[in-house]
Amino acid sequence: MSRKFATWDTAIIALTVLVLIIASLVVDNFGTSRNFTFMVLDLLPIILVALPMTFIIVTGEIDLSVASTLGLTSSLMGWFWNHGLSIETIIPLCIVIGAVAGVLNGFLITGLGLPSLAVTIGTLALYRGLALVVLGDGAVADFPFNYTGWVTGTIGGGAVPNVLILIVVLALIFGVILHATPVGRSLYAIGANAQAAHFAGIRVARTKFWLYVVSGAVAGLVGVLWTLRYSSARADNGAGLELAVVAAVLLGGVSIFGGKGSLPGVLAGVVLLTALQNALRLEDVSGQALNIVTGALLVLSVLLPNLISSIRGNWQRRKLRQSAA
Repeated sequence: MSRKFATWDTAIIALTVLVLIIASLVVDNFGTSRNFTFMVLDLLPIILVALPMTFIIVTGEIDLSVASTLGLTSSLMGWFWNHGLSIETIIPLCIVIGAVAGVLNGFLITGLGLPSLAVTIGTLALYRGLALVVLGDGAVADFPFNYTGWVTGTIGGGAVPNVLILIVVLALIFGVILHATPVGRSLYAIGANAQAAHFAGIRVARTKFWLYVVSGAVAGLVGVLWTLRYSSARADNGAGLELAVVAAVLLGGVSIFGGKGSLPGVLAGVVLLTALQNALRLEDVSGQALNIVTGALLVLSVLLPNLISSIRGNWQRRKLRQSAA
């Protein structure tokens, strides 16, 4: 990991802590245990989808279809429930369907060599359209309480949500894979130079293909959790989530060009984005303003690292010229 992005990670983590402290002091009810529970539930879909998205962006690709995959699995969950399937069958089935959606993305991108941006914009529309075909504009809302209650419940009736266990487990798994295994090193190599990685013996296409399968499966899981949290299967569930996920990943220091970034920075980026949105909601800021904040953070997360890199490059070249003179 380069020193530049280690510094960026540290800055994002420090900024996140600062925002949490200031919001707790300034915003009414921000620091309460009840709000902590709601904030963890709010960051759940962003952080889970951001885990495989980090891997994908590190390789220099992107997946904009995740929110539509979420909506499709949510619609199918409602349809299956209406047609008599048990919830124990529906949950793994929806995860598999999400993985199948990832298979299509992976095949089009790695099998046919199409650009990931164009492909996933197309499947974004395709999967959302299929969700509407499956369930229309209605909703299914009579899921078993023992499942909905677990998703929204807390450990021992305290302030820590049950789903935090899932977040920690998956974050640790993805973190170990990215930073402590040959698979993670190969992802950075692919993002830095895919052709060189290929000549080094890394199966670039196959690696990328499986990343999209995992991304789809996680989006399917998040579709299930989203549906159970709100006890509502709808075709428009998760609409716009992909913007928040990409913003959080880039804000966390992952380069949009691939090859650089870390999971701790991404986790800090998710918490920072969620905390800002939560504080603004508590201050009765409109949804349009929240979208503006998310969009602004997305632009800054792309602009600032490149600006810093340019300034450092100019400073180093100036220093070399001075030493040569």
